[in-house]
This record gives sequence, structure tokens and C-alpha cells, in this order.
Amino acid sequence: MGKITNPNKRICVVLVIDDLEYGGAQRQVVELANNMDQDRFDVHVCTLSDYVPLGAQLRDSKLRLHTVLKKNKFDITVVTRLARLFRSLNADIVHSYLFSADIASRLAGRLAGTKLIIGSERSPYSSPKKRNILAYKLTRTCVDLVIANSKTGAQFNSRTFGHPACDYRVIYNGVNTERFRPQSNIGIRKELNIPVEKKVIGIFASFKHAKNHAMLLRAFKKVLYRFPDTQLLLVGDQLAGNIQIYGEIKGTSDYHGRMEVLIDELGIRDRCSFLGNRDDVERIYSACDITVLPSRSEGTPNVLLESMACGIPVVATKVCDNSYIVEEGKTGFLVELGDDAGMADRLQALLADSTMRHQMGQEARNWVVGEFSLSQLARKTESVYMQALSEKQNKCQKECPSISDIN
Repeated sequence: MGKITNPNKRICVVLVIDDLEYGGAQRQVVELANNMDQDRFDVHVCTLSDYVPLGAQLRDSKLRLHTVLKKNKFDITVVTRLARLFRSLNADIVHSYLFSADIASRLAGRLAGTKLIIGSERSPYSSPKKRNILAYKLTRTCVDLVIANSKTGAQFNSRTFGHPACDYRVIYNGVNTERFRPQSNIGIRKELNIPVEKKVIGIFASFKHAKNHAMLLRAFKKVLYRFPDTQLLLVGDQLAGNIQIYGEIKGTSDYHGRMEVLIDELGIRDRCSFLGNRDDVERIYSACDITVLPSRSEGTPNVLLESMACGIPVVATKVCDNSYIVEEGKTGFLVELGDDAGMADRLQALLADSTMRHQMGQEARNWVVGEFSLSQLARKTESVYMQALSEKQNKCQKECPSISDIN
């Protein structure tokens, strides 16, 4: 058991994640590290891969970004090396994200005697492999609590891995409302060679099965019957391309290829623009009239928050906590998963009514600023950390009374 926290000492937090590629969890880790109170917390980020394109966005990355390389999926030496890092940083809290980081951090945190070990739930209904479920169950006593970014995710995680409900806290993702804000579309549309008067729909998603591009592509085909000059922007790419992670080639080229085939089968190639991964996504949002997220499952979808922060209304599938993120008929629309016609109808309604788009965009911006800012993400997380540390220390004192407490 770790020592009681010194109230005058900054609390050292290590956020551990598999990698820092262009993913939602990765971006939240960077934003959390950048926005926590530096006077109270000393926050570090550790990855198990040297693929860290988002590392450049971490402030003071030379001092705060660490890599403990996991050489392959069964590399158990990562645990002892990670524990060594925790000890060297005198970590008070370890908070992990994604499977490999979760398991390694649980074991390393216990080995290092870290005071508080926290896991994460990011992808409800993601059909974890049997060996992953077993690993989580075998290490569940090593974790003190789990922070989920959706109520659905917390319920799924508890049901799947056997943690009691009291071990969960829900903190929705945050978005940088200064970076993601309404702005003119003239400059970016000129760069993309898209006339200002043209209707544009955007999807911002990596090419992987859960993002369900096919539903949007089929709905978009229907939209073109009424609005034949509409353009679809596909922002995102295969995960990690041909980068080696844990000794394996990580990518989603098969899925990407299937979407390319579907586009040709639907005959919409000339209305689709593949933009790949972009560092200026806030500008790309402004090029759109509407954005769409047809996912099969989500935690807190960053792209919905970012789009709404930019004043762009959204159409999304009614899965997980999207009903909380998107206020139906006010900040956007929700459709049932698989309802291609319903999605097409909502897109057509928005494309046909510029006043509705503008009003929804304003409401969306106000909603995100009020409920999903980065400062709220940081303050809520800090509050969970402090309460959990206090509870852990109180428990430790009861289990290990001082000499003066013994009769």
C-alpha cells in the first residue's frame, strides 16, 4: 500500500495508453494532460508504442512523454519496465486507456505500489476477444475504479468484466471550444476546390468496422437523387497504416478497400472526396453544412462534440449515449442503426433548410460550450482523482491503524 499523500506535494499522475495515433482516446489523453491544474498535479503520458503522431500536441512533451515499448502482444517484460517508470516518477495515480495499457498498468501499478490505479471504458459493445475478457477478469482486483466516458460503457464494462457498479465513474469527453469554433468556410472551400454555394456533408472517422461508413454511403446515394451536386468529405484513414505496433502490422486496409468498392458499386465516386488524416480538422468542419456519424457503437464521440462546437449540426445513429450528446431536433438528429432511409430523410431536410441548419448550429455550439469543455473534463477528472485518493487513504488508515489508535 502506498504512503499517505502529502497535501503540499503535487500529485503525480501517469496516463498510460497503447499509442498516440489519430484516435479519440488518444486525443482525450493529450487534452486531459494539457488542461489539468499544473499547480496541483504533475501529469505525464506514457505510451506502449513509439507511434506517437499526437505527441507533438502534448505541452512539454520532452519532459512529460514517455515510451515503454511493448515489443509484441505477449511481451510481459513491459510490466516490470512500466513499474520502474512509475517508481521513478513517484506516481500517485496511474490512469490507463485501451486494452494493453489497462492490463500492463494494473500489474505494474501493483508491483510499483502505486496508491491509485484507474482503468477506462471507451468502447461499449466492442466485442472483446475471449482472452481479453479473461485478462480483465484476472486483473480486476488490481484496479481501484474505472472511468467510463458513457453510462452505456460503464454498464457494459461492469456486466462483461464483473466489476461492481460502485467501481465506476462517468466523465464525458471534453472538446477544445477555442480551437473548434464557428468560422468562415470560404478559405477552406477554396483550398478544397469546393464552391461556397455547394452542399457538403462530412464524415470524420477512421476506417474501421465500428464507424459503419457503409450506412452513410447508402444514405448519401439517396440524398443525391434530390441534391445531385452534394459533395461528401471523408476525413480519416486506416488506423496506423503500415506502422508496427506491438510487433504486428496494425491497419484497417481491408475495411477501407471494401468501402472503396461500395462507392463504385453505388456510382458515387465523383461525389466523394477522401481527405485522409488532417491536422486542421477544425477548418474541415467549417467546410461542411452537416456532419454524420453512423457508428455501430461509441463512447463519447469526439467528432460529434467537435462538429457541434464548430456550429455544424449533426446526424448520428441512436446508439449508446448519443441521445445525451445530441439533443434530438435541437442540435441535430438521431436515427436508428441501419435506417438508411431515415438518415437520408434527415440529411435532405437539413440540406433543404438553411435556417434550420443555422439555428441547430447555434444551439449545438451553446450546448457543447456549457457541458463538454476541456475545463469541465479536467475539473471532473481531478475531482474523481481526489475523492478516490481520499477514500483509498481512509481505507488504508482503518486497515493499518497507527500505534496511538491501538488500545
